Amino acid sequence: MMLRPMFTAALLLSSGLVVPAYAEELTLAVSANVTTLDPRQSSTVQTNLSVASHLYTPLVIRQPDLSIAPAAAESWEAVDDTTWHFTLRQGITFSDGTVLDADLVKWNIESMLDPDDPKHNAPWFKSISAVTVLGPYELEIKTSEPYPALLDQMSMFFLMSPEWTKSHDPSKEAMGSGPYELVSYTSGDSVVLKAREDYYGGKPEFDDVTIRSIPESAARVAGLMAGELDLIFDIPPTEIARINDSGKGKAGAVSSVRSMFLKINTLKEPFGDKKLRQALNYALDKEGMLDALFDGHGEVSRCQVLSPAYFGYNETLEPYPFDPDKARALIAETGIATPIPVELEVPVGRYLLASEIAQVAEMELEDVGFDVTIKEMSFSSYIDKYIRAHDLGQLSYLGQAWPTLDADGLLALFEMGSVYAYWDDQEFKDLLDKARATVDKTKRKALYADATAHMCEEAPAAFLFNQPVVYAMSDRIDWTVRGDDWVRAQDITLKK
Repeated sequence: MMLRPMFTAALLLSSGLVVPAYAEELTLAVSANVTTLDPRQSSTVQTNLSVASHLYTPLVIRQPDLSIAPAAAESWEAVDDTTWHFTLRQGITFSDGTVLDADLVKWNIESMLDPDDPKHNAPWFKSISAVTVLGPYELEIKTSEPYPALLDQMSMFFLMSPEWTKSHDPSKEAMGSGPYELVSYTSGDSVVLKAREDYYGGKPEFDDVTIRSIPESAARVAGLMAGELDLIFDIPPTEIARINDSGKGKAGAVSSVRSMFLKINTLKEPFGDKKLRQALNYALDKEGMLDALFDGHGEVSRCQVLSPAYFGYNETLEPYPFDPDKARALIAETGIATPIPVELEVPVGRYLLASEIAQVAEMELEDVGFDVTIKEMSFSSYIDKYIRAHDLGQLSYLGQAWPTLDADGLLALFEMGSVYAYWDDQEFKDLLDKARATVDKTKRKALYADATAHMCEEAPAAFLFNQPVVYAMSDRIDWTVRGDDWVRAQDITLKK
């Protein structure tokens, strides 16, 4: 049962007391582990940042329709190319009574950029040069150069209490100004939350929220069908019809902003050779993968990691066609003897049907002259290799999105000097720098068109498809479906 009485109704009735309201519970399941509660130390939206969005308040928030709406900031204005003015909402407090004001926002920004205490997400805000408090609830943010995506980026900037943060471990504990408080956090299992009675936006609809980490899609589906889970993600599209016909839930799929690709480590041989990278793109049947494994859901990437939802999407590009003969010819031009041994690293439990995609890729790549060894690992182990050790294999299956929905954020993951890049290309970097230096949308779009065309040609990835969001929900709730990875109880309501 998802409805739990706060006290035993029979006992209360027998004593002549009024039966209190039931506490509404909500249980969500995601496919990957929540690895930290600290919103400054992660860019993973579906798990870490989604949990943070229940506990903390950002300046602005990304709505299910992908628009930006007020949160801690009730209004804002771009004063000039490098100056933003924010007016904060009054009356927001943390669970311990700390007031969210302009001084607190200033501390959060300066703490994020503190070089003596490096934060994972600091590069997102590196162009901020100064924060000036103009009044208790007004502040000005200056940037060293034009930063058109600053407002969008602030939707991922969660505000923390200075005094609490200094004396606690935010990776395992939380005390925020959001709609929920932390009850417990067990890495690899679950996060349990309870509604705040004094939340400035009003008491949330659900009293208790549990976000569970369940790597196996079959277990997520079984939990939904048994009535133990209310909303699940990353299920095989072949399950949609079965769930819809069961009378126990509703399932569906929508396009997402997440691009899936084989990331190529161009710093490891033999993939310093552009022709070999292009050969990978010709060797893979993207449409066939979607038809066979995703029931036709999803969209083939048009030779870029951007989807149509992003500012800067290049509608003039076309996908690499599936052409094994062209792939073989390019490999022959490199002069590299075949079969070419390569390792394909695959994080399991995070991306929908990752193992199956890898097996198809293995078959198709071996057909044109590669000798592929698949290495599966947990997502946390993959992230350790990818970011901390900076030692990705030659190929890896990866999905990336950027919640600002601006080309600058997603393309910057491939920019020379980024820990994410594994591709040193000065021309690409120069184009991104030029796009950042102007707020003129026409000029920015033209520069991103050049950058994506260059990336398509140089092929630091084998571009595959935009992974669909495949979800299922219990019959007791309505969820505002969104394709940008945010998982929030605030987007869910009980059916009336």
